[in-house]
Amino acid sequence: MKNVKPKLPPGAAKLRVVKPGAAKPKPSRRATPRVKSLYSQDELKEIFRRFSIQRPEPKGELEHVNPFTLVVAVALSAQATDAGVNKATRALFAIADTPQKMLALGEEKVRDYIKTIGLYRNKARNVIALSEMLIRDFGGEVPRTREELVTLPGVGRKTANVVLSMAFGQSTIAVDTHILRIANRICLAPGKTPDEVEDKLIRIIPDEYLYHAHHWLILHGRYCCKARKPECERCVIADLCKSPEKTCDIPAPLVELPPQMISAAG
Repeated sequence: MKNVKPKLPPGAAKLRVVKPGAAKPKPSRRATPRVKSLYSQDELKEIFRRFSIQRPEPKGELEHVNPFTLVVAVALSAQATDAGVNKATRALFAIADTPQKMLALGEEKVRDYIKTIGLYRNKARNVIALSEMLIRDFGGEVPRTREELVTLPGVGRKTANVVLSMAFGQSTIAVDTHILRIANRICLAPGKTPDEVEDKLIRIIPDEYLYHAHHWLILHGRYCCKARKPECERCVIADLCKSPEKTCDIPAPLVELPPQMISAAG
């Protein structure tokens, strides 16, 4: 009988952590089976191939200097624009970029810095509470698992996914209002809840494009497939799009966008 190499159980491979200057992580193999989609596998690959040419290195637009300030920024961005959060946090992060410094600053002063952001009183309370918890339970370091991140005050699944992706290089899909809208509008991953849409996207997005997919979809929704009226004539996937709302079947020229096109416009 010949020896058979044992297979790893599904999900056994761990995601790598990206350090500054390190190479991009390879997407993980997903144990979940793919789901049926209106788009064929070839169409899905072509959609994300075009996004990758348009924006080879998509970036999140929330300003931060380390994992801690990223957690705070994303938590503050709920029901607020990235531009509004950035405006409020520049001065705050200049003096409080660690849980210890934030705690020393105190809730009242944090409120003063972020009072231009919606729900700022409750958010200031959460910022202080999560700073306390990071110090008490995690040695002042931001945890690197979703299960631990969502235990922090004011941190939900979407925030955790953003942090895992942007701070630690993990392939996640954080479903915000843009992605929820896009996934339903173009029939990519229809779902009533962010969790439902996230689950479908994780299953259908080709592995080689999963790492950046979150930002590609957000930026596509923010600058092209806009909430009030999609700008189909500027869309690079107009010919592939299956949205009943689309007004154009001719894709826009597939060229790399200049860096200044990606700005914190909200």
